Amino acid sequence: MRAALSSLSIALSALGAAKLRTALTALGILIGIAAVVVVAALGTGARERIGGQIESLGSNLLFVWAQPATRSGARIRGGTRFGLTDEDAETIRRESTAIEDVATYSEVKPQVVSEFGNEKLGVIGVGGSYFKVRNYEVARGRGWTEQEERFKAKVCLIGQTAADRLFGNVDPIGRFVRIGKHPFQIVGTLKPKGHSTFEDQDDRVLMPIGSWRSRVAPTLGRRVQLVIASAKSAAHVPEGERQISAILRQRRGIDESDQPDFQVRTQEEFRKNQEAIFRILSYLLFSVAGISLFVGGVGVMNIMLVSVAERTREIGVRMAIGAQRRDVRLQFLTEAVLLTLLGGFAGIALAFGVVELMTRTLGWSMRISLEALGVALATSAGIGLLFGILPAERAAALDPIDALHHE
Repeated sequence: MRAALSSLSIALSALGAAKLRTALTALGILIGIAAVVVVAALGTGARERIGGQIESLGSNLLFVWAQPATRSGARIRGGTRFGLTDEDAETIRRESTAIEDVATYSEVKPQVVSEFGNEKLGVIGVGGSYFKVRNYEVARGRGWTEQEERFKAKVCLIGQTAADRLFGNVDPIGRFVRIGKHPFQIVGTLKPKGHSTFEDQDDRVLMPIGSWRSRVAPTLGRRVQLVIASAKSAAHVPEGERQISAILRQRRGIDESDQPDFQVRTQEEFRKNQEAIFRILSYLLFSVAGISLFVGGVGVMNIMLVSVAERTREIGVRMAIGAQRRDVRLQFLTEAVLLTLLGGFAGIALAFGVVELMTRTLGWSMRISLEALGVALATSAGIGLLFGILPAERAAALDPIDALHHE
């Protein structure tokens, strides 16, 4: 214990005697440790963010898209044979025992003109129980009526972001927006939902799907771009996916051996895809941090070797008055570990500042865990031990007589 305290005291004195060199040597460790801690905090925030964004889409959702298909190895010209229609959604609602409700969705992004502005917005036609399925609520005003939906009335609801872009501080309810050559009256505003993984869910205009098909994007038949189904519970999602696939295959006469002209995706698949992308980015960032730590460790080793060369006579004097080789070895290992720990503590302090800045900038719930701090400090100490071994062994191997004669 006494030897350890003595080594710590000597190490502090040696590092304090060369403050600039100590600071520059610890810089590489500082950057690497800060990067590790920030990436860990970013991972926590990103996972919570992804979870919140996926849940904001609705509960237990399944999404059905049309896609290019093949029949007997030949790709169908035009992408799909039938596309998706209102009848598909109605059949799924009627025949699937695992599905609670179904909605239809189609979108374009034309110029939307108001008396105060002209913006390119998402204009969405929805049908069925879209508001229930997607957990949308009317903040002010009203939704459209069944009669307005049936007669394809020129009415719409507007999200908060879209309202701010088109009307500023003016109340949009009762006012008109022009889409193409048709004016649509805004009858209500939507309660904000925030950003999803894909887009700002408040930067849009919603209207009945019939109005959308007849006036915004004329479409043959009752085709839709997307069918959204809500399973009865999370446990019913896999069964709902199987039933939707079976129902649509039967409607189209598609054998199990053929590729379907539709695809079914769940919220869990979106979550996994997003987490996989973030995992790859995390690996890249951790790799950069690892390279920085390695370079910092090499710098520590080089500086310690220089220190051994500069203090050769001091080492000889210590050995001459009774210091053992293990004492010299311990002294230089202590210096190396102390140097990297200083870099580690500075890196953690920097990480707290960066995380606070990113939290305010991105609006994410980022936090530094105790586990991340423990790993950071352990990594700092480990680098000191690993890269301090060679200088410590070189110092311990010096011959006392030669060391005393060193100038």
